[in-house]
Amino acid sequence: MPTKTETSSLLLRVASGLQPLVNYRRDWLRADLSAGITLAAYLLPAGIGDASLAGLPPEAGLYACMFSGLVFWLFCSSRQTAITVTSAISLLIGTSLGEFSGGDPARYAALAACTALLVAALAFLSWLVRAGMVVNFISETVLVGFKCGVALYLASTQLPKLFGFKGSHGDFWERISDFFSHLGETNLFALTVGASALATLLFGKRFFKNKPVALFMVIFSIIAASMMDFAGHGVQLLGKVPQGLPPIGLPTVKLFELNELLPLAMACFLLGAVETSALGRMFASKYSYRFEANQEFLALAGANLAAGLGQGFPVSGGMSQSLVNESAGARTSLSGLVAALITLLVIVFFSDLLHNLPQPVLAAIILMAVTGLINIDALQRIWRFSRAEFAIAFVALLGVLGSGLLRGVLIGVVLSLLLLLRRSSQPHTTELGRVSGTEYFADLLRHPKNERDPEVFIFRCEGALLYFNIEYVRDRFFALLNQRGDGVRLVVFFLGTVPILDLAGANLLVELHHAMRERGMVFRIAEAHGQMREALRRVDFEHEYGPVVANQTIATVLQNWKSET
Repeated sequence: MPTKTETSSLLLRVASGLQPLVNYRRDWLRADLSAGITLAAYLLPAGIGDASLAGLPPEAGLYACMFSGLVFWLFCSSRQTAITVTSAISLLIGTSLGEFSGGDPARYAALAACTALLVAALAFLSWLVRAGMVVNFISETVLVGFKCGVALYLASTQLPKLFGFKGSHGDFWERISDFFSHLGETNLFALTVGASALATLLFGKRFFKNKPVALFMVIFSIIAASMMDFAGHGVQLLGKVPQGLPPIGLPTVKLFELNELLPLAMACFLLGAVETSALGRMFASKYSYRFEANQEFLALAGANLAAGLGQGFPVSGGMSQSLVNESAGARTSLSGLVAALITLLVIVFFSDLLHNLPQPVLAAIILMAVTGLINIDALQRIWRFSRAEFAIAFVALLGVLGSGLLRGVLIGVVLSLLLLLRRSSQPHTTELGRVSGTEYFADLLRHPKNERDPEVFIFRCEGALLYFNIEYVRDRFFALLNQRGDGVRLVVFFLGTVPILDLAGANLLVELHHAMRERGMVFRIAEAHGQMREALRRVDFEHEYGPVVANQTIATVLQNWKSET
């Protein structure tokens, strides 16, 4: 039977959001309340806009933000991350569920809510098996390209609304082609409304950073639409938003539909996990507190469970909303709860006021939001660092534009894994030489002035020795050795930069030992740490080689060899 102290400790580990409240300071409350109010001002238009992207009624976005916000703060380890609907996940929903629903809005909404529940299940299983490290396999290079593709795709869906005519379906190229071919149908009044809203938002971003300009724009546009009869000028309005809470419960879906929804749920979970973890790491580093990547999976599970049961759709940590929350002074995750409670008040008492929100204004808000997804500075850094990495980002971008978001996510995952395998399969290998006047040995290929003993060849591999890179390392070893000619008598394999080796790696060292002996050369190992020595003992390497001395430096190996000869 656990003690009271043990029970409290377990509760705080599971409900990480409670930990800052244990030693909560009174002066934090004002900051958290202020941040929560500001965050709510951003969540409301974002929830409505992203619901439109998802092909759902506006209240679905509000439900998702509200229900997830009531839960997420309790379990997350990040104190500034805000849970919300996001443009990328919303667009994934919107481009994937249409064919499943058969044009039935009620079934569409049920499938979206069920997707959130599947995301919750995936997140909970990931938390159980402590899979927090998995999100690190998606490279930043791929994410930069993917987000640019998402931004361009989002723009192609919103430009027709901004210009006041109906858009088309399909991929980016189909949508953008249709947009240009129908420019003659532009409603000038709608375009004026939308362009004015976009200009105001751009002005606000430039001169009123981290202020709820979008919320003021929503309020002003609703008043203007009511007074000037926007509908009579052909401007589409948001329409009725149901007042009150939705029925809480499991969505009605068939069993076979779960299999159909699973790939979509996996893509939503992957995007949400990567984004939420990246935000958490950033804030934890900035404010010097401990971030638990695995804990965010539990927070995502709870948030998506609440969103699914509350007739919403999948949610994750939102970049812009989290930055707003942080810049508004949030000290703990309590600010997220405050924002959720304010959203609840709007849903219960004030949702009728949203009826006259003009669609071009909503399109302007979304277009403004997607500008944050295009990171030109990041693309320039990637270009300067590596043309190959830039090509990978560009392929991820094209994958989204040509294959849609769902396949674009999968392309991003595959590219990340291929990039990882490519780097691991071709570790940097080189010959070492003595730095003049020291006992230090460095790369001869980069520093040809280093001293080379005509009788000694020193080889270094800067990576793990694993079954899939053994052929490459072996070929590099013999290529560098053969360049030295016939004068070499001692070959040293430096293991100080090899973190791990498997059976194939251990067998490679056995093979090299035999090969060098057949050539009449002495083979020695330098700086073999404990794991290396244990692995070599298991393949009986020491039977012929002799004892592998712990952490023996190159200088010591050379000294011992010269004394023996």
